[in-house]
Amino acid sequence: MKLFRQRHHGAHLHLATVGARRHRSHVNQRLPSSAVPRKDPHPTEKGAQAVEAVGLLPQRPYRMSPEAALGPLQEHTLATVEAGMAFVAHAHRLGHECGPLDWSPETAHYYRDDSRPGEDLALIPDPVLSYVHADTKAKQRTLLTFFIEVDRTQMTIARLAAKLHAYAAYQEFTPQIAATRGTRTVRRPGSAPAWRSRYAVFPRLLLVLTGAAEARLDRQIGDLRSLAASNPTLIASPVRAGVTTLDRLRDLGPFAPIFTPVTGSAQLADAWLRPQSVAA
Repeated sequence: MKLFRQRHHGAHLHLATVGARRHRSHVNQRLPSSAVPRKDPHPTEKGAQAVEAVGLLPQRPYRMSPEAALGPLQEHTLATVEAGMAFVAHAHRLGHECGPLDWSPETAHYYRDDSRPGEDLALIPDPVLSYVHADTKAKQRTLLTFFIEVDRTQMTIARLAAKLHAYAAYQEFTPQIAATRGTRTVRRPGSAPAWRSRYAVFPRLLLVLTGAAEARLDRQIGDLRSLAASNPTLIASPVRAGVTTLDRLRDLGPFAPIFTPVTGSAQLADAWLRPQSVAA
């Protein structure tokens, strides 16, 4: 897709604050686990109001509480920020564009699934990340959008596969349109899938695993591929999904061949999720 300028500024205030701080002081170095701050990562009420007053971020209907920020969610939040900042650091290195305000954590995408009739469902990526890829040789700039899911070995393989199924269902979901006929309200299928109202192209899905040794994470990647290969819905889905580890993302960057496709060939790919033979 040729570049059209579109920036997503819907980041949670506490994540934007942590991301900006990480960008200033750690953009080119990796923090050892012992050095990761364990302080409350969310701003005070006055701090949140000051950030909102600038106008770069939309107001959220809720704010992170101190109890939630200091609970089990903290490790997941920090891992999500680390994943986002890996994109920022390597964009700076490669001459691309991606900054702390270019990802929007926990944005709800509503859909329905034929396998769960009558239920209103919400798909909530850890962040939705926008990235401007610049190809100086081809003189082309491309806006890439990614759904990113981070797992610190807290989810079973079955639950990860269920997340993949949710993305496949969202990609297919076309909302119905209500119309009035006399005294009756009838519904008919819409003309475009729900995701078209947000994105020009359906975002690629990147799963980032952390929280265990690389050997264990590699086994999880293999198990996830095996489970996906037995799911007809995932095999037939056009959703492009790849999985890697947080260490590889930080060390090598998203445009190195670090992503294992969830379905199809196991040949490693970069964040475009194209086989290296095609990318070359």
